[in-house]
Amino acid sequence: MRQIISLIVFLILTMPLKAEAEEIIKKGESLNMERCKEIALKMQPAIIAAMSTADASRSRIGQAEANYYPQIDWTSSASRISTGKRSSFGFQTSSVIYNSYSTGLNLNQNIFDFGKTAAQVKIQRLTYDSSLSDLETVSEQIVFNVKQAYYGVLQAKRNRDVAADTVKQFQQHLDQAKGFYEVGTKPKFDVTKAEVDLSNAKLNLIKAENAVRIAVANLNNAMGVPDAPEYILEDNLSFQNYNITFEDAMTKAYKNRPDLMSIIVKKQAAESSIKLAKKGYYPVLTGTAGYEYAGNTFPLERGWNIGATLSFSIFSGFLTKYQVEESKANLNVLTANEESLRQTVYLDIQQAYLNLKQAEDSIPTAELGVKQAEENFEIANGRYAAGVGNPIEVTDAEVSLLTSKLSYIQALYDYKIARASLEKAMGVR
Repeated sequence: MRQIISLIVFLILTMPLKAEAEEIIKKGESLNMERCKEIALKMQPAIIAAMSTADASRSRIGQAEANYYPQIDWTSSASRISTGKRSSFGFQTSSVIYNSYSTGLNLNQNIFDFGKTAAQVKIQRLTYDSSLSDLETVSEQIVFNVKQAYYGVLQAKRNRDVAADTVKQFQQHLDQAKGFYEVGTKPKFDVTKAEVDLSNAKLNLIKAENAVRIAVANLNNAMGVPDAPEYILEDNLSFQNYNITFEDAMTKAYKNRPDLMSIIVKKQAAESSIKLAKKGYYPVLTGTAGYEYAGNTFPLERGWNIGATLSFSIFSGFLTKYQVEESKANLNVLTANEESLRQTVYLDIQQAYLNLKQAEDSIPTAELGVKQAEENFEIANGRYAAGVGNPIEVTDAEVSLLTSKLSYIQALYDYKIARASLEKAMGVR
């Protein structure tokens, strides 16, 4: 996972945030799935936001480590002081006015705090690890969105091609019906019926072409380049068997799921928070040193000081006690959330695996349906050409062929999405 995260970081850092889509995708460029995922991991605002969140967590590690180092302050002050004396009768006599100046360095160094600083650093490191897992969760979702949109474009294009073939077939049937009508072997009804079928096929083609445009827009949005120029997608919607058992899928999910890893790390941070809260019962030993120039007139007199301070809270209104109780409650919440997430992971794997098997079993049936529909169409068309068939029979056969082809394309799409869902549920790409 760390290698994947490092790759994401590299891609983001080497890519200007305001890069134009034309610079990422060249007009007419051929894109495959890997290229689309690469673009999305560069351009999607969600990945940039998650990366910035991780950077903020990393900065908090440095903030916690700052207590290891000495704290040095430079202070300077100037003041004007007026003092007056009062007589025994309460009347004020003449006052004395003088100036006071001081400037110097003060140094404070934490000597021993019973591991408070170390615990704070550990908590922030665990929080940073959790944010990296959250970053991976975001990237997995982005990759899944790209896969879904990518296959959506391929499905829409294949559906459009089927609609275009249907228009051609109905056009041929119309030409055939006109020929029969002109020689008097078929009635006018055949021509009218063929014209209606052709008009409906053209309407379906218009809808299919619009579906392609919408699918492309969805893919562009998934990649984070809504204004991308025209490009070509490699078609990989063909069936490729994905062999994995349910037990193997569950094992990979519990090992790789970044959201599960994130909550486990958060639990570790919560356990450290309990230890940190308990350290409120212990004292803190701090070393101090200073060098100062001070006086009423220039040149100022020099002075220095060095010492140690031991601070111990005698009573703080039970603050430490309640902080410990809060930390324990937070740990209980995370423990319950982890168990809930594990159940969700199991359900995700179960649903995705069953959908994959259903789609896998559907593809041969849908493929056989296409072959049978093609054979039925050839028979109906041949009967009509021989003068023994009727136009309704041809139309029914054509509609059946169209439906079977769309069903086969849908089965291929469902299988690809089911596989992508299973991979996402397992936390693998």
